[in-house]
Amino acid sequence: MKNYTITVNGTVYDVTVEEGGAGSAPVRAAAPKAPVAPTPAPAPAEEAAPAGGDAGSIEVTASVPGKVFKIEASVGQTVKSGDPIIILEAMKMEIPVVAPEDGTVASIDVAVGGAVESGDVLATMN
Repeated sequence: MKNYTITVNGTVYDVTVEEGGAGSAPVRAAAPKAPVAPTPAPAPAEEAAPAGGDAGSIEVTASVPGKVFKIEASVGQTVKSGDPIIILEAMKMEIPVVAPEDGTVASIDVAVGGAVESGDVLATMN
């Protein structure tokens, strides 16, 4: 038997895999351990010159190509550095795009279900 520790969505599982013949490998999972705080993926954010209109001076950009899964923040909401603004779905994973610094969300430039490319501006902040 082999023992593995696997983390899924911040929950840690101890898994025992029995080695068997003829392609059979029963799996038994133990009760989950205490949740581990997930480390959010760093989202690159570039400072840009202030844009006209309601756009903010800080651009929040996509770190990977994917689809907009969920919008966590709303225009006018105050966020702290590291707070999730948008959740992207890429390769069947949910990837949070976080605020690069403390501020206020000035605009959300995408819609749920929309496709984005790496480097696309998703939102702006002041």
